Amino acid sequence: MAPLELYKNERPEPPDRETCVEPAQGRDRFVEFEHVQKSYDGENLVVKDLNLTISEGEFLTMLGPSGSGKTTCLMMLAGFETATHGEIRLDGRPINTVPPHKRGIGMVFQNYALFPHMTVAENLAFPLEVRGMGKAEREAKIARALDMVQMGAFGARRPAQLSGGQQQRIALARALVFDPKLVLMDEPLGALDKQLREHMQFEIKRLHHELGITVVYVTHDQGEALTMSDRVAVFNDGRIQQLAPPDELYERPKNSFVAQFIGENNRLPGRVEKLGPEKALIRLATGEVIDATPVNLRHEGQETLVSIRPERVEFKPEMMPKDAHMIDAEVIEVIYMGDVLRTRMKVAGSDDFVMKCRNTLSQTKLSPGQHLRIGWAPQDARALDPV
Repeated sequence: MAPLELYKNERPEPPDRETCVEPAQGRDRFVEFEHVQKSYDGENLVVKDLNLTISEGEFLTMLGPSGSGKTTCLMMLAGFETATHGEIRLDGRPINTVPPHKRGIGMVFQNYALFPHMTVAENLAFPLEVRGMGKAEREAKIARALDMVQMGAFGARRPAQLSGGQQQRIALARALVFDPKLVLMDEPLGALDKQLREHMQFEIKRLHHELGITVVYVTHDQGEALTMSDRVAVFNDGRIQQLAPPDELYERPKNSFVAQFIGENNRLPGRVEKLGPEKALIRLATGEVIDATPVNLRHEGQETLVSIRPERVEFKPEMMPKDAHMIDAEVIEVIYMGDVLRTRMKVAGSDDFVMKCRNTLSQTKLSPGQHLRIGWAPQDARALDPV
């Protein structure tokens, strides 16, 4: 979707009660989705009964695989898609019928969506002109926005004369130039190389803190979500699977999908042998017994999938609790990754079990074919629902 709909080339009409999004009380409910559904064909729902509140000044990321519903939610909030059912509110006011250019929302697209025939300054002036802003005020806001993204010297250039990273900075400046309280970003860093993408992550987070704006960010990149967000909503099959701060999402996933989608993850299928409130005894398919923290388990005998992060696996007995169960492992390969040694092992019948160790001078070097015993603290393994 090109930015023309957001910055429609007409002066805004005087506000009226039906379309104007005015300030309201309750800043902890700045953006609200209430029982929102979306279907394109009248039969299949791509968004299923979404209930979500976003606080003013929050950086919330919608994360999920392709087709999970995250981008559709963003487009409904922007006004480019209409909800089939339910209500969307911005600052306390319903906006389902408010056109995009009257919502006062900044938007950053993956493909930049800059006008190629305009200079950088003219691109930034466009949303100000359609709001009827005078020349002196426009120029001041343009200069401030370009300085915010460290592009103050590029106002006279055209988009084709800029690198991809520079174009993305300009797109970000255009979204911020009219001082929106809400900025939406649809995979804005997807076209950049790894180093530039990581740099821009910190730039966007810096601007978020400095300006105090509310950001709703869509990505399928887990690293982006964990690095930048106050909270992350993990989507799959049109529903939010878990909504939590990044550390909670990584450390305490609520189900197997979240554990698998967020970061690298070992999975061991088994059956609940003994179930307590804080610890479960799991018998693996090969007969070994391990400890894990139960999550949504209901009874003994239930099938489960145990999730363990590679960096939490230990092979030194002194690094584990005294009563921790240990199991046999065979080293298949050791990959040098600079700061980390990534060891792939055969464990409980699976040959894709991974252990990560810091690359320190005192680190024990393992070799393919080596047999050892591994384990982990019970709180680092989570017995989840099987996929």
